Amino acid sequence: MLDKPSGWTSHDAVNKMRRIAGTKKIGHLGTLDPLATGVLPLVVGRATRLAQFYTKDRKGYAARIRFGNATDSYDRDGQATSEVREVELKREEMEALLGQFRGKLSQMPPAVSAKKINGVPAYKLARQQKPVELQPVDVEVFRLELQGIEGADLLVEMECSAGTYVRSIAHELGQLKGCGAYVQELRRTLSGEFSLKDARTLEELEALAVEGRFEEALLQGEKLLPGIPSEAVDLLTEAQIRQGRDFRTSPFRISQESRYVKAMTQSGELVAIGEQKLPNLYHPILVI
Repeated sequence: MLDKPSGWTSHDAVNKMRRIAGTKKIGHLGTLDPLATGVLPLVVGRATRLAQFYTKDRKGYAARIRFGNATDSYDRDGQATSEVREVELKREEMEALLGQFRGKLSQMPPAVSAKKINGVPAYKLARQQKPVELQPVDVEVFRLELQGIEGADLLVEMECSAGTYVRSIAHELGQLKGCGAYVQELRRTLSGEFSLKDARTLEELEALAVEGRFEEALLQGEKLLPGIPSEAVDLLTEAQIRQGRDFRTSPFRISQESRYVKAMTQSGELVAIGEQKLPNLYHPILVI
């Protein structure tokens, strides 16, 4: 689990981690903008195949939104698209504006984003001054709280569905206020079951690797995909699963409504993800 530094793209962070871990098989679970810091879950080695199960996790953020002008990227790294104006932020007014962004929303992604148009990331088209025609996306903001006001800056914390752009919320807040706004600072505090308490800096991970203790930073077994129930299997069943054969689960441990189940060794290592064929009969769709 990486605490990504500001100024790095998620791809930069993955490349650095490949050198630290000594393997090319590393991926990330959910892109973070270069400006942003915080939780960037990484999958290493055979665990990269688990990425498909993490695509719709809830995200959490702490953001500093600056009012007074707008930028083309909706954050501080973009080009200004309006002149800077002096503004006064009042808590009562800001609370009312934030209330418009709670719940289910139809959100327009920023033109400078990784959203693809005919296979091309929108930000590449925007940088080439080409038309960017994105479609609104349905998202949900579960929690959005005002944490403070510091001059022209609004401090907020939020939890939202995957695919929600904090930058778009900042931009639209600025439009409603009539003065423009953008994200000055952004820190991801939560990504699914992963939080900042589990995250380590690049320096900490590099130190562990130098000491030959890199595996201490990896989440194992039950901590992976905690929303999927698990079933301990014996050595014979483990071998059969690795050959692609179906396996049975205990009706006392696994609900018949469970679409997926984690097959675990007796020592707690993940063997496979099984998908239900019949009640308490699962077929391994992903073997680790």
